[in-house]
Amino acid sequence: MSRSYTLVVDCPDRPGIVYSVSRIIFENDGNILESRQFEDRETGRFFLRVVFESGCDQAVLADAVATLGEGFDMDWKLVPTNQPVKVLILVSKFDHCLAHLLYKVRIGEIPIEIVGIASNHPATALTATDLRNIPFHHLPVTRDTKAQQEAGIKALVQDSGAELVVLARYMQILSDDLAAHLSGRCINIHHSFLPSFKGAKPYHQAHAHGVKMIGATAHYVTADLDEGPIIHQGVESVTHEDSPDDLVRKGREIENQVLGQAVAWHVAHRVIRNGKKTVVFKG
Repeated sequence: MSRSYTLVVDCPDRPGIVYSVSRIIFENDGNILESRQFEDRETGRFFLRVVFESGCDQAVLADAVATLGEGFDMDWKLVPTNQPVKVLILVSKFDHCLAHLLYKVRIGEIPIEIVGIASNHPATALTATDLRNIPFHHLPVTRDTKAQQEAGIKALVQDSGAELVVLARYMQILSDDLAAHLSGRCINIHHSFLPSFKGAKPYHQAHAHGVKMIGATAHYVTADLDEGPIIHQGVESVTHEDSPDDLVRKGREIENQVLGQAVAWHVAHRVIRNGKKTVVFKG
């Protein structure tokens, strides 16, 4: 019986890559369903995402890709298509992004398994979220206990097998140590169209400056605060008639959409790191 697989390739650009990948898929009883590629002329890197069906076992396919990868100096990943990704979500008091992700998961739009929700506030601080049977972890933090609290987050990632950590309006700055520990597997939603209006009350800052557009940015977390590779951004026009509360309301909707889309693309293996940037093969 055929099964669908997703192959993602990142390697130095040279002739024959697409031909060689297509050939091994053909030779292993495969049929390509979708293929997207990008050549970065600035860096000389080549990026490829292929979805295909094959009657071969995943281990056999992986061996064939590994042999090919040695000749092309490839970084590659081969996974069953739509295989659920284990996700740990961190949240503070503002839980609209969390609620949005839970809804997307429960109606089957995003193939993730939420293995836990952790917060620096108790569950009673959340107002709009039906947690049901998802494990909830209260990890309070102060300046003096930050190291211990982050050790608890690391333990949750390890014990739950989380492959991705999502900061769904988690209003704590991660230490360089934790950011490095989660490198490439932690997505944050920033309540601004980066790099503008950082810090407290960004929508009030935007309103005070008379901006005509607000937005949100989903990016990978790095030790450089709010400067990690950007996955997705969204914007909406505003006018002088909009109050700060209007901006907050509109901003929440943008945050929901941007974070939800970024997570969906990540778990579908449509996002590939490219230095300080990303290649995103949108669905």
